[in-house]
Amino acid sequence: MEKDNEKHMPVDQLNKTIGVLARRETEARLMAPLIDALSKAFGREEVLAVIRDTVIKIAHDQGAALAKEYGTSSDAFLETLSFWRQDGALEIDILSHTEEQLDFNVTRCRYAEMYKALGMEEYGAVLSCNRDLALIEGFDEGVKLDREQTIMGGASCCTFRYDFSNADKS
Repeated sequence: MEKDNEKHMPVDQLNKTIGVLARRETEARLMAPLIDALSKAFGREEVLAVIRDTVIKIAHDQGAALAKEYGTSSDAFLETLSFWRQDGALEIDILSHTEEQLDFNVTRCRYAEMYKALGMEEYGAVLSCNRDLALIEGFDEGVKLDREQTIMGGASCCTFRYDFSNADKS
């Protein structure tokens, strides 16, 4: 039974149509003033916690939707990265790609650049980087992601190491 506060929306096609970078900028331009206003009314930490939890749930659901449409192989997941790379949003150096492993570094992140240009660096991790672990968990709980550093966090690259050895093979 559906909870009263949960509503099912139509399938989200925005990543395919406008690309994730344009979507994130649109979201950030709306979210930043909302976060600031809600923080004044309810406290910054409380508001950021609710936003963080909500963004994680959204990413988990998006991962599940991707898996349903594309399957859960490393090849399928790599294919879905095209949405995040659209318009040169991410420059990726693939280090290893097999059935059981997908390792790459993000060497340029226009998401981080966008948050910085908008003066919203502090929201970048909450609104974007936070999604990565939840997305892959939604995609397939058996896939593990190890990401030790991010450009958003000040590193020279983002390190993505996906282990598909326990992915659902059905």
